[in-house]
Amino acid sequence: MLPIRDHNPSGRMPYVTYALIAINLIIFAAHNVPLGESRALNVFFAQWGMIPAFITDGERLFTLVTSQFLHGGYMHIAGNMLFLWIFGDNMEDEMGHIGFLLFYLTSGVFAALAQWIVEPASVVVTIGASGAIAGIMGGYLLLFPKAKVDILLILIVFFRILPISAWIMLGLWFLLQVGNGVASDPDLGGVAYWAHAGGFVIGLVLTIPIFIKLGGFAFWQKTHGAPPHPEARYKLVKSRVPSVRRN
Repeated sequence: MLPIRDHNPSGRMPYVTYALIAINLIIFAAHNVPLGESRALNVFFAQWGMIPAFITDGERLFTLVTSQFLHGGYMHIAGNMLFLWIFGDNMEDEMGHIGFLLFYLTSGVFAALAQWIVEPASVVVTIGASGAIAGIMGGYLLLFPKAKVDILLILIVFFRILPISAWIMLGLWFLLQVGNGVASDPDLGGVAYWAHAGGFVIGLVLTIPIFIKLGGFAFWQKTHGAPPHPEARYKLVKSRVPSVRRN
């Protein structure tokens, strides 16, 4: 179940969202592409990624921020930037450019700390923007629970695009992170599920003042749980591939 777009254009140009996407792509291209899968790339990640054991010792606290801009592969950065593009613009619209940037970085820091709390002695490197983006998703759930999001549903050989409410997609995503976090072993590496879950929760909490300022539950009633802008509507384009009838 992969979100591919939303139906909720923002009311202003999301400069910070676009800048964050550009910065992440530039950093990825500058280091991952030339270094490939070499040992030098692992050394680079170890220098700038977040290692819980160092945080426990009060060392290299700067990696709580720098780790947010590192990605381990093409699918890693592609997935993160897709989620940032879908959900970031509406949050920036409500928070303002500077407020959104601070919110993003703060969510990323607390997401990394959530992973540290679970395994404070781990020497496994944590990298990626997913913790910060999870914070955006948590805030999005609070402000726009009924916003429409198109998901690509893949069941073996069955593919279909379905529009669903944001609370369904985001709620299932959060439960999946918690479930996988409980079942996984942090010492083995892989996905930092607790960073995702922690970022989601802190993002929701940090958005509460904005929610109250906008009117709280009255804001939901006014906007029907979606961003306060005309909803974008997408039409399927008819294929130009000729069809042949069976006899």
